[in-house]
This record gives sequence, C-alpha cells and structure tokens, in this order.
Amino acid sequence: MACAVLATAALAAPAPWFYWRSKVDGQRVCAQTSPGSGWEKDSPPYDGPGCTPRRKVLIVPMR
Repeated sequence: MACAVLATAALAAPAPWFYWRSKVDGQRVCAQTSPGSGWEKDSPPYDGPGCTPRRKVLIVPMR
C-alpha cells in the first residue's frame, strides 16, 4: 500500500499558475487557485512558477 502511495505522489505534477482578474476593479493577480468568488481566470495556464513560461532548452546534437 505504501508503495502505491509513493508511486502516485512521484507522478503528481504541480498545479498550473493563472492570472486572475477582479470582477470589481480589474486588478490582476497570479495564483494557482482562485483568490475568491469575485475573481475570474484571465490567462491560459503557465507551467512555470509565478505565471512565467517554462524555460525552453535548446538541445544541440554533438558532432
């Protein structure tokens, strides 16, 4: 049983980040979950922390 729990935890990915816009005054915040009922998603999901895109790594083949 413990092995199954550890295996599942190892495959879990962090939640994506989103920009959220206030329905009241239009302010934007970056968070993984909604700040509350007065907020709506205002961006596509970001993989990187803090609403930053994931770094792209260029792989150059060796000669």
